[in-house]
Amino acid sequence: MSRMLFVNLPVADVATSRTFFTGLGLTVNEAFSDENTVSLVLNDQCTIMLLNTPRFTDFIVGDICDTSSAHEVLLAISADSRDEVDHLADTALAAGGSAWKDPQDHGFMFGRSFRDIDGHVWEVVWMDPSAVSG
Repeated sequence: MSRMLFVNLPVADVATSRTFFTGLGLTVNEAFSDENTVSLVLNDQCTIMLLNTPRFTDFIVGDICDTSSAHEVLLAISADSRDEVDHLADTALAAGGSAWKDPQDHGFMFGRSFRDIDGHVWEVVWMDPSAVSG
């Protein structure tokens, strides 16, 4: 069975977050987007729902993590090449994101990480396909 993944994250400003993530190449599913929510399609199996803070609290019990001092999740997305890792990370930084950890270069695997404009941590990772083929 193939399952879909829906990642839900609180954001301070939906319009600003929409601009940030569409700048990284994600597309918007307008059928599930409004002034309080933007539905970003990563691929056919993964959608990222960004909800303004009041709307996000409708779905949770408890408090929202303060991303300036703690991390509620570490999100990792794949890239097709080392160059694409650099492109996505550099684009995120240029759009207002901030660097998180130093680049990780293990030869067969390369990754960079950034914090988006709401402080959520994203890693972009490339792995040499020949290193994982069995």
